[in-house]
Amino acid sequence: MEMPRMRPPMGWFPIPEYVKRAAEKYPDTVAMRIKRGKDWFSYTYGELLQKMKRLSAFLRNEGIGEGDKVSVLGENRPEWGLCYLGIQWAGATVVPLDARLKPPEYLHIMNDAGVKLLFVSASRLGDIEEIKDKVPSLKKIVTMDEVNGYLSLDKIFDSFTEEPPMEKIKLDDLAVILYTSGTTGTSKGVMLSHKNIASNIDGIYQIIDVDHGDRSFSFLPLHHVFEATAGFLFMLSIGGTITFARSLKPTEMIPDMQETKPTLMTTVPLLLEKFLLRIRGELKKSVAKRAIIGGMKGVAKGLSPIFGRRVKSKIFKSLLGKLGLEEARYIVSGGAALPPWVSRGLEELGFPILQGYGLSETAPVLTVNPPCCPRNVSAGLPLPYVEIKIMDPDPEGVGEIAARGPNVMPGYYNNEEATREVFTEDGWFLTGDVGYLDEDGFLYITGRKKAVIVTPGGKNIFPEEVESVLLQSPFIEEVLVVRGANPITGGEEVQAIVYPNFEELDLYFREKKNPNPTEKDIEEKIREEIEKYSEQLAEYKRPKRFKLRDEEFPKTTTRKIKRYLFEEKSVPLSKEKK
Repeated sequence: MEMPRMRPPMGWFPIPEYVKRAAEKYPDTVAMRIKRGKDWFSYTYGELLQKMKRLSAFLRNEGIGEGDKVSVLGENRPEWGLCYLGIQWAGATVVPLDARLKPPEYLHIMNDAGVKLLFVSASRLGDIEEIKDKVPSLKKIVTMDEVNGYLSLDKIFDSFTEEPPMEKIKLDDLAVILYTSGTTGTSKGVMLSHKNIASNIDGIYQIIDVDHGDRSFSFLPLHHVFEATAGFLFMLSIGGTITFARSLKPTEMIPDMQETKPTLMTTVPLLLEKFLLRIRGELKKSVAKRAIIGGMKGVAKGLSPIFGRRVKSKIFKSLLGKLGLEEARYIVSGGAALPPWVSRGLEELGFPILQGYGLSETAPVLTVNPPCCPRNVSAGLPLPYVEIKIMDPDPEGVGEIAARGPNVMPGYYNNEEATREVFTEDGWFLTGDVGYLDEDGFLYITGRKKAVIVTPGGKNIFPEEVESVLLQSPFIEEVLVVRGANPITGGEEVQAIVYPNFEELDLYFREKKNPNPTEKDIEEKIREEIEKYSEQLAEYKRPKRFKLRDEEFPKTTTRKIKRYLFEEKSVPLSKEKK
């Protein structure tokens, strides 16, 4: 089955050209905004284009142009987007920095890329001051806010009133270098050209009917390619309006969404899991509410074959309205596999979920579920211009997922060896993920190639599958399934590391008249949960031992657990299943 198209292509252009075209059509439309205090700070498309041009005039005055590397560091905000676009208007390459990194990591990235200039928010300036003298290529630092001793964006706009035309940018020119350690721990600079990103924008445009007048709510980090392409650049290409979250606090996010009523939102599975579990937790507290919701779900299930997914949205509109999502038409999940129980649960509540799949190296979208006929247990169908292939499939059709298309990176910056490792001789990019295609061409991801656990009997176990099952327990907040050694036989076996949901455990033990449970009490409850939910799995996939954590797992900026920190380490467990 080929991906259904909703409209013809928009064409491929250098990234700043999309903003220029939108500004010519919709100069007074708000492009980006954020709430500061009680007021909204925003740029219209006309203002954004003017400031991009003035910023590029400053950069040219500093000798920055084609091939030069300029970094942007800060929280999500309109100024971040402005700097990103102004750098490219001048023909330079953006090197976005992850605001959650530490100074030594900034030092490595900036030196590897040869960054000449940095735009930074006041909140991250202290980290940069620690290492700025150790970056020989760095000539100037510009702050997004007014800071004594530094040149600010406002001062630049006051001083540079020239509005030069966009540099002559070719589609094959380097647009960004994304440094990402992901879950493997190896820092590499992913090079993406204007063509890589433009082809992805155009592919998304053809299958999702979001246009001028639509509104997105952005809370994933802009330095990450998923939010940068699907949530930021795509919206600017159609003349839409982006609202940046002030923070990740529900007390600020929800009022902002209620006020702006987004029609599009990009998110990641971990946040959707926690969101669904919180809804279920609230429903448990009210028998009446649970009965009402149960009845509504039954009505929705009965009517949906006749009227489609829209029925569910109408039935649960009050629930969506409390979150400011009553007008949402697309909530796109990416960055990691969305557990089937999460997608099913949210669909039953009327949330318009679409699961997609991609990597930084592919700009990023490879597949997404078609809005007309989503199968969210899968990762969807290939995006226009994208080819997917399963390499060396086993008898069940499972093998490494490979991709080819104009969105695939030319390689890793300053790392030819790493580039050679991920490309076949005939040009297929090896994702490192394992999966299969069904008879209709929908892609299913079973896990990471490097994470697979092989039993003594030769069975392959994908940790992600086991984790997805265990996360159905309301008492398990996070879990990591790893390979470990049996302490008696030394053989490889499935083990689990669990970060409990202490809030749910507290409620449970209070109901049991045990307000001060011991560690042993908690261990026994988690053991019960693991055994209960593991019944859904084949015997050889079930964790044989587990260990508790008292803090969240370290994660990437797309909220994936840094698995590499825990691999090759047996769980030192006395908690063997009885």
